Amino acid sequence: MEFFTTALGHVLTLGPLSAMTGSTLLGVFIGALPGLNPVMAIALLLPLTYSMDPLVALAMVAGIYNGSMYGGAIPAILLRIPGTPASIATTFDGFPMADKGEASKALKIACWSSAVGGIASAVALMTMGPLLARLTLFFGPAEYFWIAIFGMASVGVMVGSDPVKGIMAAVLGLLIGTMGIDNLSGQARFTFGQTWMLGGLDLIVVLVGLYALPPVLQLAEKADLRGLSAAQLKLADAPFKPGELRGLIPTWLRASGIGIGVGILPGAGGNIAAFLSYNAAKNASSDPESFGKGNPQGVAAAECGNNADNAASMIPALSLGIPGNVVAALVLSALTIHGLQPGPQLFHQNPVLVGGFMVEMLLTSVLIFALGGAVATRVFAQFQRLPGVLLVPSILILMCVGVYVINGRPVDLWVMLGAGIAGYLLEKVNVPLAPIILGMILGPMAEQSVRRALLISRGDATDLLTRPISAGLAIATLLVILWPVVKTLRRRRAARA
Repeated sequence: MEFFTTALGHVLTLGPLSAMTGSTLLGVFIGALPGLNPVMAIALLLPLTYSMDPLVALAMVAGIYNGSMYGGAIPAILLRIPGTPASIATTFDGFPMADKGEASKALKIACWSSAVGGIASAVALMTMGPLLARLTLFFGPAEYFWIAIFGMASVGVMVGSDPVKGIMAAVLGLLIGTMGIDNLSGQARFTFGQTWMLGGLDLIVVLVGLYALPPVLQLAEKADLRGLSAAQLKLADAPFKPGELRGLIPTWLRASGIGIGVGILPGAGGNIAAFLSYNAAKNASSDPESFGKGNPQGVAAAECGNNADNAASMIPALSLGIPGNVVAALVLSALTIHGLQPGPQLFHQNPVLVGGFMVEMLLTSVLIFALGGAVATRVFAQFQRLPGVLLVPSILILMCVGVYVINGRPVDLWVMLGAGIAGYLLEKVNVPLAPIILGMILGPMAEQSVRRALLISRGDATDLLTRPISAGLAIATLLVILWPVVKTLRRRRAARA
């Protein structure tokens, strides 16, 4: 703990404090603009760190990362457009709350939940980093395969009213994820002779199309495009019910644990943490039917879970040199730029810098309480006052600009349009969109993991089930798939009785 005290003294100076404050605000805005993401922002920031003090550079990374993860919840709640992939689960209950006139309440819950998850994750990074990092050594390709399958099965079954449609949507996402060059064989798959498809369909482009265009089209369908009425605006500031905040505490604790656990697994990510936290909250609720209809517990679980992944993803990166996600890989790059070698010896090479970065991850999460809440409730919530005739073209312009700057390719605009029309039609037949995105994210991870597992076992598929952890995950996946069937049978028996 002594080096944390020393690190705190270095962090609480003008340079790092200014960097944390400014970058947290910047991160909120980046996350709130669909198409932009923390990876893009941090990647652009890295060249600037050559001439910066390392603590200041890492403070900016921490602020942008934590701020953008919360910022992604803002359009997810107000417009049902996830600012980042990790905010998809937030749309399930956040947008229905806003639709009922509870946008301010939903934004506050998202802000507080993000801060709680981020603080819990930072504390885990500071106190249990080396211990938790060693657990990742027990995870091989077989375990990662079942983690991916479990994630897709959970979302496919839990999201929407029809588990069969959810599973079909996940399979569709998995197939889309196979487009492009096969990483193991180098073969082109489903590219249809188009060179721009060799890299596959960009996840963010498809995400913006699936989640941004359908609500815009639905908004344009409405006869009244004048915006919210005065009564709705007044209702948007409705107070919390007695005991409502206290009731979020178990959800925060559960989601923090799930997010931290997912974070220490390299390659998992905040989207998985958010979905698993949401599903856990729904299963633990005495009123699971209210999820997806504006239950505050759903917003709290999703936002706490995806933010609890943030600092936890740095645990294997700092302790073992294995990045938990792309942002962690960029942090390792920043450390390397300054002559540090990530891995077990990092804590001995420069304990003040490592401890300082951990403290910065903690403090930027605390800043979300003040800065994030003020920005969201006083600035972004005003979007609801805009009349639809202004809101629709404004969103379309932001979408097109955000998608174009990702790769600088006009063809991405057509991909976004195609994904948007597909999403609009799928929603008409009650097919959930979230499993499609998760299938795109987890499909490549599942495919590569199972092929590596078979290579290691020389084609013996039983190795996927004989390892203790993989067997446990396989059983959990089976239970998740069978649980809706059991619930349906129980309801039918109760109805007959």
